Amino acid sequence: MLYIMKRTQLYLDDELWNALHDQALLAGTSISELVRIAARERYIGNPDDRRAALMGIVGLWRNRLDLPDTETYIRNLRDDDRLQRLGAE
Repeated sequence: MLYIMKRTQLYLDDELWNALHDQALLAGTSISELVRIAARERYIGNPDDRRAALMGIVGLWRNRLDLPDTETYIRNLRDDDRLQRLGAE
């Protein structure tokens, strides 16, 4: 996979830098990689977890009897006089 990286600079206090440095040595990786992993997990999330969550909602409303069929629902959403009000027709 091709990555396009952006360079940034972080200011870390001694306690955090030491913890990251020690963990990087134990893991055989860099502090940068540890920060990337942590940021990904915090702000993007685990791809498997995201996929599982999305798959969990697939078909959630499929047996709802109180909703019209999809085509009717969409047509009703589009059935307004917006274009006339804007003078487009």
